[in-house]
Amino acid sequence: MTVITRRLALAALFATAAVAPAAAQTFPSRPITMVVPFAPGGPTDIVARLVAERMSASLGQQVVVENVAGAAGTTGAARVSRAEPDGHTILMGPMSTMSFSPALYPNLAFNPLTDFEPVGIAASAPIMLVSAKKLPATTLAEFSAHLKANATTVNNGNAGVGSTSHLACTLLNQKLGVSPTLVPYRGTGPAIQDLVAGNVGYICDQVTSLMSQVQGGTITPLAVLAPTRSPVLPNVPTAKEAGMEGVDMVVWNAVFAPKGTPAPVVAALNAALRKAIDDPTARERFLQLGAEAPVEAQRTPEALRAVHAADVKKWGDVIREANIRIQ
Repeated sequence: MTVITRRLALAALFATAAVAPAAAQTFPSRPITMVVPFAPGGPTDIVARLVAERMSASLGQQVVVENVAGAAGTTGAARVSRAEPDGHTILMGPMSTMSFSPALYPNLAFNPLTDFEPVGIAASAPIMLVSAKKLPATTLAEFSAHLKANATTVNNGNAGVGSTSHLACTLLNQKLGVSPTLVPYRGTGPAIQDLVAGNVGYICDQVTSLMSQVQGGTITPLAVLAPTRSPVLPNVPTAKEAGMEGVDMVVWNAVFAPKGTPAPVVAALNAALRKAIDDPTARERFLQLGAEAPVEAQRTPEALRAVHAADVKKWGDVIREANIRIQ
């Protein structure tokens, strides 16, 4: 290597090393777009807007929520995966899109594990098993016995193929060894309406979506499919407490940046996110939704990376066993 070549190589190395500190010093230099891959009004959108408003104050630039709906969230996620990796375009990624998609879509335009930099979990909520009032069951044990004896006549509603409610009950059905008639709807709302009307026997969905019906007494809560009870429905036992293990499911919404976003920028976004979810008003609103901010140990990018990888494997196994694919 000549002296000139060596000097050029060293100059390139130093220039690369200087990118990260420079990015930290100048970030953010303009408003940040937080893509929500669903239509406005849902749990992911509500969490994003609560967080974005408070992150704006910390970062000194407005964090603007943009809804890019389509293909179960994959349209918006794909857009962020292709964005400039400078921290000015980020994703509020729902667990469903970021963990189910690799197994559901054979031609997915991005890899959720390798095309993003994890920033941090914003909020999580447990899944709950509920049944129609017409079912002769008020406990998980009674429900299990009834379903095993009547699996061909009990309908299982969900919010659509590949949705959280579909896969949560798929896991439950696999554990129970039953194959009920599945009734997919175009969203959670219609599925819950038919559950209240007694047209389907049971549903698995977020506490966020089912809380008002449970509190109103129009459906029967059987178990929270999570390691701990929900703070908004403390009288509903966990599945483990009710005698069934291996059906835990906690959904999360988390912030991701495009792959290659400099570490100092990720750190700045993480710090702003931490501050946002500690805001008392945000935490109270999370609670009203049946959601919770992560505990301290689960707030780092590394914690999100681990949770994300574990969920991709867990739900990939469930999806492949059930042979679910979306073209």
